[in-house]
Amino acid sequence: MLTTAQVMQARSRAARMIAEAGMVITPAEQAAIEVVDFGFNDLEHLGTEIVVYVNTERCCAKELVLFPNQTCAEHRHPAFDGTPGKEETFRVRSGVVYLHVEGGEPTPSPMAHPAREERGVYTSKREIVLNPGEQFTVPPNTKHWFQAGPDGAVVSEFSTRSRDELDIFTDPEIKRMPVQID
Repeated sequence: MLTTAQVMQARSRAARMIAEAGMVITPAEQAAIEVVDFGFNDLEHLGTEIVVYVNTERCCAKELVLFPNQTCAEHRHPAFDGTPGKEETFRVRSGVVYLHVEGGEPTPSPMAHPAREERGVYTSKREIVLNPGEQFTVPPNTKHWFQAGPDGAVVSEFSTRSRDELDIFTDPEIKRMPVQID
C-alpha cells in the first residue's frame, strides 16, 4: 500500500519523465496517473506508472513509465467475454526496456534482474531488448514481464481492450489494483 504522498511523488516523477521524453500530457492526465506497486510498497524496484489515454471496447492506448530498473511483474492477459484476451504492442519512447516473453530460446545472459526473482515468479526467459523507436507485440494470453534500464523508460502501449483487473500474475502475492492509504 502506498500513502497519498507517495502516490503524488510518483505521479510527479512519472510526468517529468514523460516530459523529458518530449511528450505532453494534460494536468488532468497527470492527476490521474495510476501508480501500481503490486501491493509491495517498493516502487523503486517493482511497479509501473500508467497514463490511460483511451480504453474502449475495441482499443486501448497508454503510456507506461518505469523508474530506473523498475520491473512490471510477470503476468498474462487471459481470454474474457468471448475474446482471446488483450494483445499489446510496446513501443519504447525513451530509455531501454528488457522485455521477457514466454516461448522461444531462453536468453543465456539476460540484462534484467527483477525484484523477487529468487522466488521463481519469473518464468519467461526470452529477453528482447527494446531501445527508443523499437517495438514488440505480445500475443494474447502470453506470459510476459519487463524491466527498465538504469535510466528508466517511457513506453507507449497500444492494445485491444484492457481489463487490468483480470491480469493473472505468476507471483500469487501480487495485488494488481492499487490500494492507497492516508
